[in-house]
Amino acid sequence: MARRPTLELSDLEEAIGHRFADQDLLIRALTHISALPGTPAAGPHYQRMEFLGDRVLGLVIADLLYRSFPKENEGDLSRRLADLVRKESCAEVAEMWGVSPYIRLGTGEKQSGLRKKGALLGDVCEAILAAVYLDAGLEAARVLIERSFGPRMKVSVRSRRDAKSALQEWAMGRGLTIPVYREVRRTGPDHAPVFVIAAEIPGFASAEGEGTSKKTAEHAAAAEFLQREGIEETA
Repeated sequence: MARRPTLELSDLEEAIGHRFADQDLLIRALTHISALPGTPAAGPHYQRMEFLGDRVLGLVIADLLYRSFPKENEGDLSRRLADLVRKESCAEVAEMWGVSPYIRLGTGEKQSGLRKKGALLGDVCEAILAAVYLDAGLEAARVLIERSFGPRMKVSVRSRRDAKSALQEWAMGRGLTIPVYREVRRTGPDHAPVFVIAAEIPGFASAEGEGTSKKTAEHAAAAEFLQREGIEETA
């Protein structure tokens, strides 16, 4: 097996929320093909696991959406599914886990800044999901996916994109004070913080959102406010 990463994988396991019985699976999920000698098409790198993780993610998310939104039609469910399983969403989850420092790359790729690029982070996220599935089965993967992707599942694609503007327009249209956003807490290591932000309008209960940056957490909080008040589609 390839040389193990120097960072403590137990810290990453804690962030992910899964202790591996076979830690080599996690190492493989973190290994880019450039870190291996030669060009092993099916060697101990993450590409095959990425393929499997993408399918596991799609199945679990589809099942969660089907159960969580019994009144939505096929088209609405398909749009939610496409948004949740796209590379950008997977990259956000990988950032939340703090995966970047653990990724094994070749020398040239390290120098190119590949470690922090969204496409790579998305691939590694899918590979880690496959590693959990191979290590402990579908139920363990389902628990991880629901915990990591669940908050995003509750918010529509449109709401997640336009939530702050929609909430401000809604408030102004009713003569209310414009929303303010307050940081509730920050958790996680410095290289991969997780923010919880509250959206507040006087006269209403605040709504909280979580994200790997203040901006994404603010949008999530605004979207939660809109959804809770039943005004998501008015923007």
